[in-house]
Amino acid sequence: MKEARVSGLGAFLPMLDWARHYDRETLISDLVAALIVTIMLIPQSLAYASLAGLPPEVGLYASIAPLLLYAIFGTSRVLAVGPVAVVSLMTATAVGDLAVVGSPSYWGVAITLAFLSGAMLLVMGLLRLGFLASFLSHPVISGFITASALLIAAGQLKVILGVKAEGHNFFELVGALVQQLGQVHAVTAGLGLSTVAFLFWARRGLKPLLLSLGLPVRLADVLAKAGPVAGIAVTALVTWHFEWHLAGVKIVGSVPAGLPPLTWPQWDMPLWKALAMPALLISVVGFVESVSVGQTLAAKRRQRIVPDRELVALGASNLGAAFTGGFPVTGGFARSVVNFDAGAQTPAAGVFTAVGILVAALLLTPALYFVPQATLSATIVVAVLSLVDLSILRSTWAYSRSDFAAVVVTLLVTLAAGVEEGLVAGVALSLLLYLYKTSRPHIAEVGLVPGTEHFRNVLRHKVQVSPRLASLRVDESLYFANARVLEDRVNALVAERPQLQHLVLQCSAINDIDASALESLEAINQRLVEAGMRLHLSEVKGPVMDRLQATAFLAHLSGRVYLSHFQSVSELAPETLKEPVTAKCQSHEPSR
Repeated sequence: MKEARVSGLGAFLPMLDWARHYDRETLISDLVAALIVTIMLIPQSLAYASLAGLPPEVGLYASIAPLLLYAIFGTSRVLAVGPVAVVSLMTATAVGDLAVVGSPSYWGVAITLAFLSGAMLLVMGLLRLGFLASFLSHPVISGFITASALLIAAGQLKVILGVKAEGHNFFELVGALVQQLGQVHAVTAGLGLSTVAFLFWARRGLKPLLLSLGLPVRLADVLAKAGPVAGIAVTALVTWHFEWHLAGVKIVGSVPAGLPPLTWPQWDMPLWKALAMPALLISVVGFVESVSVGQTLAAKRRQRIVPDRELVALGASNLGAAFTGGFPVTGGFARSVVNFDAGAQTPAAGVFTAVGILVAALLLTPALYFVPQATLSATIVVAVLSLVDLSILRSTWAYSRSDFAAVVVTLLVTLAAGVEEGLVAGVALSLLLYLYKTSRPHIAEVGLVPGTEHFRNVLRHKVQVSPRLASLRVDESLYFANARVLEDRVNALVAERPQLQHLVLQCSAINDIDASALESLEAINQRLVEAGMRLHLSEVKGPVMDRLQATAFLAHLSGRVYLSHFQSVSELAPETLKEPVTAKCQSHEPSR
């Protein structure tokens, strides 16, 4: 009874499942992973807070409570929750329209945004609406993330170069940067560009170098992941020693030390209305990114995550961020992969990481005073450029022109108009292209493959048919957008075949029939009866048959419903089984 009770609670608190089997070996693995992720997360948190237009310490605040709450409610063993680049950019875009960067109200709006995002995710999880994320196709997400990464990188270049460049979109920003090349601050650019070069090298070259020097694999891995920390430490020391902050190098400055504050969202209905759409987009994008990463990593260990519970976990994480001075968070790709590779076994690694971030917030903030802002921007640039995936253009062009169109539109609109507009445009175009494609379903006339019980397209294969019977296979669910297409195809077929007596719809590919399509089937049946012919169905799927049986259609059907298409042909046109081939493949229609 006790075991059953624990299992039932585990459906709401996944922590109870893995905590029962926690042992010393698992603890050591989680501690090592937490150490590596903490080293990586500290500079990322500072950088992403700056990207969101918030004080650096807010990034640390947003990396504590969310990690703790996800460990309680999350179903992924290795997902690391916290600030990420794309969500930080979306936060800056949404909040920047309502408050001035650097003002107390700006921080308050960001907190409110995190609260609304958390509330939406929590409600979606309780209502089991995880399927909504499916409306964001992979091509759209790829185009959106690639465009967002380019936007972020372009926006950080002005900080790295020490110039003032403004623009409402990517193209304006790049143009402004080009115009300001003559005003580059040499010392700032030297610090920023050297940090970028070092971080790129550290990603690939530092670990092999340390291994060649004889260091143990685990220690070399930890030191390699500490590359951003080393970059921050060195540039801060150099700036302090040479007093470059007095020569125009912008630094982080004073960072308050202490525990995350207890904060509250603004209870302002007009503000909530203004933030509703950005909060929804942030929620959906964050959820899709988090689930994608979680499912990929879980599959490698033969584990699974539950999307609806992930909604609850991410909702709780964002609510935790809102009440502890943070901003919207989600599961990050880079840190989750690092967490996985470092050997994390349970979400307890996230708890230990949160403790590490808390220690940093209490003790290490004075050391951040002389950190150049260009160094943080360099950290962001290196992180986001790994998200750029232009290969999606080539692959979608080769495979699906509609997906290619969705990628291009999402990419260009995001770069030209903004992140929210780009995402909405991509989703809208994907849905419109889907409706267009399904409104023109592939309808194949099929015949019997000689010597078998299989039926194939008469335009592709040598098959046996009868002039008395026509078999149509509709390769799409029937709904309001394509019902008339089927009617037109049947009418054309009847007009061409004066000897036709039977029409059989092979329904093996039909997963649903809506009310509009049902009316079309009624009309087809009536016209065939008036023309002295009969309509039959074959291979109707169980759920579709259940719905048809709840209507009067089957009572009005002039023909029969056959379990298999071979059975229908055998009964209605037995000569088909004996006659030679009467239809041959026509290779001029490869699309069929």
